[in-house]
Amino acid sequence: MSDGETRRPIPFEQPLFERVDGEAFFRRVVDHFYEGVMADPRLAPLYPSDDLDGARDRLSLFLIGFFGGPQTYTEQRGHPRLRMRHLPYAIGPEERDAWFGHMAAAVASERAADRLSEDDEALMLGYFAHASTFMINVDS
Repeated sequence: MSDGETRRPIPFEQPLFERVDGEAFFRRVVDHFYEGVMADPRLAPLYPSDDLDGARDRLSLFLIGFFGGPQTYTEQRGHPRLRMRHLPYAIGPEERDAWFGHMAAAVASERAADRLSEDDEALMLGYFAHASTFMINVDS
């Protein structure tokens, strides 16, 4: 680098949103996830069919913001309050496992398409494992 050049700062850690192809990545993950959920007899009844588009959009916006993108979800809906928002639904270990399985498959599809690194897949699955376990509100 010559004396006349300016050095562009490199962020210490680039958000996941910037390491993938932004919004399009999260929309694909959510679309894949919902394909599995709606075909799952354990989970489909938990999702109101008259608001599927809204649910897809809310999940996409939440994930975009959580993983470092625009904070549209928070601007529109406030703090996520995930556990509170999910209390009306009976979520036990079986529902948690099914939900996590569909989300893991959705994330794996992006990894298989070479749009997600192994480390970022592990990061996402770690978050989803924790969050889905936190949602459990019934024993069976």
